[in-house]
Amino acid sequence: MSTRTVGTTTITTPDLDEPGLYLANVTTLDNPRGAVQDFTFTSTDLRLLELADTRLVTGRIHGLRAQQVAFQSLTLHGVEITGSDLGAARWSESKLTRVVIRDTKLLGATLDGLVLDDVLFENCKLDYAACTKVRATGPVAFAGCVLTEATFTDCDLSGAAFSNCTLRATEFGPGRYRGTDLRGNDLATVRGIAHLAKVRIDPGQQHDLVQALVHDLDITVGDD
Repeated sequence: MSTRTVGTTTITTPDLDEPGLYLANVTTLDNPRGAVQDFTFTSTDLRLLELADTRLVTGRIHGLRAQQVAFQSLTLHGVEITGSDLGAARWSESKLTRVVIRDTKLLGATLDGLVLDDVLFENCKLDYAACTKVRATGPVAFAGCVLTEATFTDCDLSGAAFSNCTLRATEFGPGRYRGTDLRGNDLATVRGIAHLAKVRIDPGQQHDLVQALVHDLDITVGDD
């Protein structure tokens, strides 16, 4: 069993190189039976990638570039997505279990109603992403990701970890963040500090939070 530890979070990752496992090359992820299993899907340029009510089980997606992406009611289990550009994806009402998304662009993506269990985002670009009602029901981590002006609204990221991420003007709206590990990040420009009750930080990040709070409350600091 493969694992990855980020902060206080240990994630069980897909083991796609285990002996006896054969991944067949496929040319599409849209299967009439609603499921694709033991697969490799690589190096594809698409104008539109649209999937709904589909199960992707034990597989690799690599080098995928799509101008428009619409995912609805997907189940991903034991899947790696690497080196891809999913652009402003619209991804809703889906469950991801033992999934790694690495070196992938999701710029301006809309992630709505995702359920995450053992999910790692690593070195991904999630600038301007809008995350709504995303729930971490198991270990979740963002490692080395860029989340400039991304927003989290009505999310439950309890116990999730952010490590070495760019959180420039990232907004944490109403939600649950108990035990969220924010150590190792610059928090000075984070928005929505009042919602981050019971998160975990380093002693040196206290000054970052003060700066962020001053900005949130539009406080003027001066001697006159």
